[in-house]
Amino acid sequence: MERHMRFENRREFLKDAVTTGSAGVMAAVAAKSGAFGAAAEAQGAATTDWSKQIGLELYTVRDLMVDQKSYISTLEKVAAMGYREVEAATGYAGLAPKDFRALLDRLGLKMPSTHSNASGTGSELEKQLEGFQIMGIQYTEVAPAGVATGGGQVFHGPDGKPLPPGSYYNPGNGITYNSFKQSTAFGPYQPPVTLESVKQRAAQLNANGKILKKFEMKTFVHNHTGEFEKLSDSDRTTYDVLLAETDPDLVTMQLDIGWANVAGINVLELFRKNPGRFELWHIKDMVGLKTVNQSLPPNQRTSSMAFVPVGAGQLDFAPFFSQAKLAGLKHFCVEQDDAASWGDSLAAARVSCDALMKMLKA
Repeated sequence: MERHMRFENRREFLKDAVTTGSAGVMAAVAAKSGAFGAAAEAQGAATTDWSKQIGLELYTVRDLMVDQKSYISTLEKVAAMGYREVEAATGYAGLAPKDFRALLDRLGLKMPSTHSNASGTGSELEKQLEGFQIMGIQYTEVAPAGVATGGGQVFHGPDGKPLPPGSYYNPGNGITYNSFKQSTAFGPYQPPVTLESVKQRAAQLNANGKILKKFEMKTFVHNHTGEFEKLSDSDRTTYDVLLAETDPDLVTMQLDIGWANVAGINVLELFRKNPGRFELWHIKDMVGLKTVNQSLPPNQRTSSMAFVPVGAGQLDFAPFFSQAKLAGLKHFCVEQDDAASWGDSLAAARVSCDALMKMLKA
């Protein structure tokens, strides 16, 4: 039942939240803000003013970025909300690197990381990375030629044909989802993997990291829930192995705090055991955390969850930001995977930005 928990009328909620501050959401934000201030003082938090670099994963508003004109206009609206960083998910509007950088500069935005990754090898890859440098990118994935990862991934249906953007097929239940429109679309299917396959992935990450280091960049590992499942032939998890097998100078972890909490992970303990490894964060909120069956493994917990804008859910981000220095945080961004299912992905992004701003300024 919890999977289907939603506000009765999302459009009214978002309209009210944007125009009036939504009393319920803002009251919750105020309470969390006070907790953040107390936690930061108690822990002697770093002096970084995170409120001045709130980022948005553009996957959140991907339904609006269908061509160059709509891409640019959406980016303009994102900047006007108060976001100061973005993370690409659907490419760069067909603009040359210098033109995209000029667009970012005009809007007062930075793009330290991207999910519209580099790909290929040799001179082709190096040319892309030179373009990434121009755009200001410091963190990227590198995929083999013709293969996309992260927010730009193309999924295939049961017939092997590519699915439309925003869609994916879950062979676990046989359902094809459109994550632009369906609130039930809750992350890609992640089948069990072997220890050796994860070690090979770690080795490739290190190799990619060596290439990127020449361009003063790092590669990263982004998680959903499957990374916290036990391997098919070991009691370790994918995340355990990647943390142990990757070189911190070459590979950082982009910790999706929302997915980690869905998976039942103690994020603060993760910080304590692996200090400095989490330079990038994704911030997402949800409901269902308080009622989920704690005995379920990570992937099965997703059926009890529903995404909501930051501040409207059950995650308290204050403890995480109070330990930002321990974690090694450098950049973070909001991501609401199914924001379009709320009726207006930009309005959902605004609610998240306003909520984070109040929390981080407390």
